[in-house]
Amino acid sequence: MLKKYSPYLVCIGIIQSVSAQMSPVTIPAEAQQAARSVRPTAIEAHMRYLADDKLKGRKPGTEGYELAAQYVEKQFKTLGFKPLGQRGTFRQLVPLRKAQVREDASTLALIQEGKEQLFTYGKNFILSPNFGQPVSDVSAPIVFVGFGVSAPELGYDDYAGIDVRGKVVACFNGAPAIFPSNQRAYTGSAKQEVAASRGAVGMITFSLPTDVQARIESNAPRNRQATYRWTNAQGKAQRTFPQLKVVALLGDSTARSLFGKAAKTFEEARVAANQSKPQAFPMNLVVRAHTETDLNDGLVGENIVGVLPGIDPTLKDEYVVYVSHLDHLGVGRPVKGDSIFNGAHDNASGVAINLEAARLFASLPQKPRRSIVFVAVTGEEMGLLGSDYFASNPTVPKAKIVANLCLDMPFFFHPLLDIVPYGSEHSSMKGAVEAAATFVGVKIAKDPIPEQAVFMRSDHFSFVRQGIPAIYIKSGSTTGDDRDGTKLNLAWRATIYHTPQDDMNQPFDWNAAGRHVQLQFLIGYLTAQANGRPVWNKADFFGTKFGPAATAKID
Repeated sequence: MLKKYSPYLVCIGIIQSVSAQMSPVTIPAEAQQAARSVRPTAIEAHMRYLADDKLKGRKPGTEGYELAAQYVEKQFKTLGFKPLGQRGTFRQLVPLRKAQVREDASTLALIQEGKEQLFTYGKNFILSPNFGQPVSDVSAPIVFVGFGVSAPELGYDDYAGIDVRGKVVACFNGAPAIFPSNQRAYTGSAKQEVAASRGAVGMITFSLPTDVQARIESNAPRNRQATYRWTNAQGKAQRTFPQLKVVALLGDSTARSLFGKAAKTFEEARVAANQSKPQAFPMNLVVRAHTETDLNDGLVGENIVGVLPGIDPTLKDEYVVYVSHLDHLGVGRPVKGDSIFNGAHDNASGVAINLEAARLFASLPQKPRRSIVFVAVTGEEMGLLGSDYFASNPTVPKAKIVANLCLDMPFFFHPLLDIVPYGSEHSSMKGAVEAAATFVGVKIAKDPIPEQAVFMRSDHFSFVRQGIPAIYIKSGSTTGDDRDGTKLNLAWRATIYHTPQDDMNQPFDWNAAGRHVQLQFLIGYLTAQANGRPVWNKADFFGTKFGPAATAKID
């Protein structure tokens, strides 16, 4: 039991969205009782096992990950969840391909007025691997396209009026500041897809001078690591664009040199970008690049999938899917004398909270109308691979997945007094979020760190890509004392995130973790009980791009 509760409301009013309305909703007594029975000590116990040194950081393909997978399987079996993996098991295999640039054999040069300038790998530029072929060459003119963003629905298009077929596009990292944060995060991540769709044969990116964190100097070690993608049944790596023969990141001074013969100077282009003005023009030079990539198959990740069948004769064939990533970074270079990246908060915490939410569902005397699926996914740290694989190849009919709830690093280092429900503004799930928050006694706050692009950075977005409304809840900034929760969060990200110090020797607030369980449980419960499935808000950016209407156009 939690030590303190705000008053609970049985009647929680009308849940509504811009595009859909639901009847007045009440939380039945048995659901109230289940929510109140949350056990913070169970959350701690799950985390202590999953973040123990013997699991050695739960890297996919290791003995430590296998121990974590077996632990989750055991919990599902104990709770009475049924296997929903492959061949009657809890496991779903995720085939992965590893790609690593051969730096000593890869080159990039600029040619201007017949003169070639060869650059130094790691200092002037870094290349991304080409998943389509081990050797790729390109020699093509460069066209500058602002942010490389095409979003006419937001009144912005850097590609308007310019032909980039057969050319290499160059652009700033990021996206226009006038965009809402979630849309800015998405459009900033979709540059390669846009360039490939316009016929470009390569892409060069570089940061604005103020975007220090995106520079080569800040990101070289990470950007030079191997990259992974999942492969389909035909062995093709997904979320890749092999028609882009070169994808390069340039250092600041190297990027400025591109503008020597262009219609605008680097400074003029920077000012236009900061003013969110679309822009495009030839740079009057040619890039010549040679990329060699080592490609390796053989690593297979595993998602752990269990289901609590629903009881409604019709709705039991629809599914509310919970997801949290089970993997972390494994064993790496020692930091402060420790080399095991335990991943306690990232993301043993999310798995532990979802397991306790699963227990609340299992404790109900009458199970929900819709079926409840819990998935512990692999490969999140490699780029949301396990969740993207499941959302693309679910073990239930994709059209029957009505909603997703994700939990990843919810941040319970202080009392949970307010929450940031990422994604709730995009669909009718906002109503369930508001109802659960009222019941638990927490307020709903705005995103305090929009620059972190949180909406794009966890497994719920894999479901958004498939047109499935999704919610991802993190704690807000209110602590109940003189501490600033946002500053605590940013400090944690700067000093603990992705280090061996993310272990169990941290000041977790277990009551706050318990409240996260209650929110997860109640949002999913209300969604599973509702007569209608969640819908995207009318004309919503993500609903329009990925929802049923978008799918119908593709089909």
